[in-house]
Amino acid sequence: MIIVFFVSKFLGCIHTIVSRMLQLSAVARLCVRVSASGVSCAPLSLDKTWPLSQTRPHPAFLHLLSPVTTTGLVPCRSVTTQTGGWYESLADSTAVHLMEQLLISTQNATGLPWWASIITTTFALRTAVTLPLGVYQSIIIGKVEALQPEIAELAKRLHYEVSVKAKDRGWTEKTCRYQFKRNLKRIVSELYVRDNCHPFKASVLVWVQLPMWVCVSLALRNISLGATHSPSVIEDLAVGGALWFSDLTLPDSTWILPVSLGLTNLLITEIFALRRLDASKVQKYATNFIRGISVLMIPIAATVPSSMAMYWLSSSLVGLGHNLLLRSPRFRRLCCIPATRGDSDTPYRDLAAAAVSKYLK
Repeated sequence: MIIVFFVSKFLGCIHTIVSRMLQLSAVARLCVRVSASGVSCAPLSLDKTWPLSQTRPHPAFLHLLSPVTTTGLVPCRSVTTQTGGWYESLADSTAVHLMEQLLISTQNATGLPWWASIITTTFALRTAVTLPLGVYQSIIIGKVEALQPEIAELAKRLHYEVSVKAKDRGWTEKTCRYQFKRNLKRIVSELYVRDNCHPFKASVLVWVQLPMWVCVSLALRNISLGATHSPSVIEDLAVGGALWFSDLTLPDSTWILPVSLGLTNLLITEIFALRRLDASKVQKYATNFIRGISVLMIPIAATVPSSMAMYWLSSSLVGLGHNLLLRSPRFRRLCCIPATRGDSDTPYRDLAAAAVSKYLK
């Protein structure tokens, strides 16, 4: 269950990063075909000290604990779970227990019913942790995209230099391609260092959001099953729901929460897909895979305690709101996010128009 959603979250977060990274390989393939006779430029040095400053001068170039003995503890509700092995070890880890204390302390401090406390905690964690990382991710992606024209120009100059060296030294076509790719990779890496925007930094959101999601999910699972807490906490959770899910320790028999979760995840996926109607095959395959995972999460969410399903749905809804917020021109200017080709003064109107064009016409 955890691994399935881990893959879904990972692919969803790097969906836009992959599209930016594919631009670099496209530039390299294009420049290999550039004719040397059509380029007028001074030769470039191919050694490791090739000066970038000539093109754009700038001054600043778990530990896991052993399973806790649960003799004498009887879960108040029957919920489908896996027992033993790495799953139980992870559920008994220090990080998960810290999340348990956070959830219980928040509920005690606010006095809110458990369903409202879960939503409040989810909103606070996502806003305080993942939203700033989402802004940082957008900044990195914006810087990488801003470098593409410079990379294209440098690639043309590099191709010219390789062609000159090839004539002087009698290189074969295979050697020319090798020299071009090797030096272009080095040049691009130096540009990333110069502007402090290596694409891998854009994935930091994934490596923070996923562990947090897993830990909170397992913390709610432990509380719901009474694995590590007094019966009073379980009793409060059993009556801490609302409407049709009054008992948060039981799965949602109406499937309203699971279906809502699946629809929300599908909506997030479609919003990403609408950003690039001319997506590549790789992007289309990734989008279809995430759609399948979103549908698969519906029956999975129907087998876990309602507290977990409530958290998953709340997290997805907050994530949807953050994704829409990161499209706002005013918010992007406020956070100093670099402009990109996909920016628009009316992003929400454009999104609605793209949805109507794709699904209703």
